Amino acid sequence: MKRMVLAALLMLTAAAWAQESRQDVSLSVAGVFTPEIHGPGGIALETTLPVGALASYRYLVTPRSGLEVNYSFAQYITKYQTPSSAQTSYRIHTRQQEFTAGYVYSRTYRNFNPFAEVGVGTLVFSPLEDYRSTTFDTKRNLRIGGLFGAGVAYELSPSFDVRVEYRGMVVKAPDFSLPGNVLQTNRYEVVSIPAVGVAYHF
Repeated sequence: MKRMVLAALLMLTAAAWAQESRQDVSLSVAGVFTPEIHGPGGIALETTLPVGALASYRYLVTPRSGLEVNYSFAQYITKYQTPSSAQTSYRIHTRQQEFTAGYVYSRTYRNFNPFAEVGVGTLVFSPLEDYRSTTFDTKRNLRIGGLFGAGVAYELSPSFDVRVEYRGMVVKAPDFSLPGNVLQTNRYEVVSIPAVGVAYHF
């Protein structure tokens, strides 16, 4: 009898899990914050503060564990100061793109669903040759790094939630492969990408 009850409970749990949404897509407004970097020879690197976008797809393998892929996009000005160079300042209009994948662990407390994530991916720094740049002999940099983050989702309905999260990428600072490596800092940085958006579950 006990075995029959246990088997019935397991079947009911499996059926309920099968009916729940296991996938979601989200679209968020994201910011990009980078620390000021100081490298050899007095090179200093900083960026302006842009607003960009983040798109994510998440698949729940179990009720608490999921896999996620992300793409984010932002544009800003990267500024370099190089006292040892004949030209003491550089401004590079930069397009930053993120391609990452990671593991997500989440919990449920009524309508609140806190989560944490870790993963790997790339940040692509592309120089834009327009009036906002002062240097044009530059090349695209692709940086492989680690992703980490945490956030919370508030369930509005079975299909929608509002998601607030902090995300960080640890990567080597870009130098845009300028001849002579005059912008090379040889430093790693944490690129912070906080985001607020809406997710749709299906």
